[in-house]
Amino acid sequence: MLEPSKYSKALSEANLETFRDAFVSEPRFQTAMNAVTKNSVNSVSMNRNAVVRNNHTYSHTIKVGSTTNQHRSGRCWLFAGLNLFRNLAAEKMNLEEIELSQAYLMFWDKLEKSNYFLESILQTLSEPTDGRLISWLIASPIQDGGQWDMFVNLVKKYGVVPKDAMPETESSGSSRQMNDNITTKLREFAVRLRKGVAAGKTMTELSAQKSSMLDEIYRMLCIHLGVPPTEFLWQWRDKDKAFHRDGILTPKAFMSKYIDFDLDSMVCLIHCPQKETPYNKMYTVGYLGNVVEGYAVRYLNVEMPILKQAAKEMIKDGKSVWFDVGKMFDRDIGLLDAELYDYKAIYGVEFTMDKVERLDYGTSLMTHAMVLTGVDLDDDDKPNKWRIENSWGDKGGDKGFMSMTDEWFDEYNYEVAIDKKHLSAELLSILDSESVVLPPWHPMGSLASSD
Repeated sequence: MLEPSKYSKALSEANLETFRDAFVSEPRFQTAMNAVTKNSVNSVSMNRNAVVRNNHTYSHTIKVGSTTNQHRSGRCWLFAGLNLFRNLAAEKMNLEEIELSQAYLMFWDKLEKSNYFLESILQTLSEPTDGRLISWLIASPIQDGGQWDMFVNLVKKYGVVPKDAMPETESSGSSRQMNDNITTKLREFAVRLRKGVAAGKTMTELSAQKSSMLDEIYRMLCIHLGVPPTEFLWQWRDKDKAFHRDGILTPKAFMSKYIDFDLDSMVCLIHCPQKETPYNKMYTVGYLGNVVEGYAVRYLNVEMPILKQAAKEMIKDGKSVWFDVGKMFDRDIGLLDAELYDYKAIYGVEFTMDKVERLDYGTSLMTHAMVLTGVDLDDDDKPNKWRIENSWGDKGGDKGFMSMTDEWFDEYNYEVAIDKKHLSAELLSILDSESVVLPPWHPMGSLASSD
């Protein structure tokens, strides 16, 4: 550590004069200032070569429907998960395409997260209110984001329904006010439960109190999202104009009948090269989940070539791949490229952190779930780029589909959900091992939630 007498703590007048003179004397900085004060820095710094070399042709693609739109909500993970299902359902019913209700799963996710939060409060009654754990728990108890295992928990417990059976509402597409009000109520409930313990209430009494709390949350969710159907009449006209009526179905019956997807065969692979997360081990994250009795969020950490090979084999096998990403992409062009923005040319500074350092210092983490629906392989079977199905509507990219360079995949992709059959026997043997528990604030505990 430097001794106080050896360095200056304050910004001096001399410092400021030096900084100003260096800036105003350099014409390229003046040009950059003129450009960026009038336009976004990403527009000004966009690498034209990266844009020009981008195209939307691939050696291997999977037939999918038109892009969906999560609007101003953070439900990307629900859209990505349901996008794996909808083509299976369309093929089963001879439809051009079908969209499944994201609002339906959103409802149950919010209610289950509320219960998960209150249970977490009951498990942490001895923790100080101003401690890091309680602060983390109350920060965002029902945010829109999620992970693959959380998606699996919902569809296994509640099934799925066509979008017609529970359509979008104002709050499903613009969830902030709903989330804010329910979060305020959940924090109030946390206060009551913790004060109840101080007043000598038993866990039985607190559990009964929790039930009445969840009744209030259910009511609020119904007002914002509508009442989720327990059954619905299902009938449709297929792409050959033939009419079909299947009668009254429950959400679980609909899923069982029309969506042939083996959820139990899937596993999440992550690429987390941090020192505290060695490869070829299972990991979970403390206090991360939605359905209390459901699966814990579990990851198998592998080196990037293994993760990439599994994703490639899934696509070659005709199956889309759910994945979660970091940053460095342009929404309008529909391009994810590690060289997309030339910030050095604008600022005169380089950004040199590697993937580990970006994770360690909170610069990059999992933020947005999408679906890989294609890959462009060269003559040596190596990926050049990947095709992505997003959930931001059909504007930008190739009617809403995006292109990701393989270099971007290396730098900013952290997770894929793949079929276990694409893993080696050695890796399969690790899946049943005990998971290392990471703290709730670990980067691998972030939830896909970008809107």
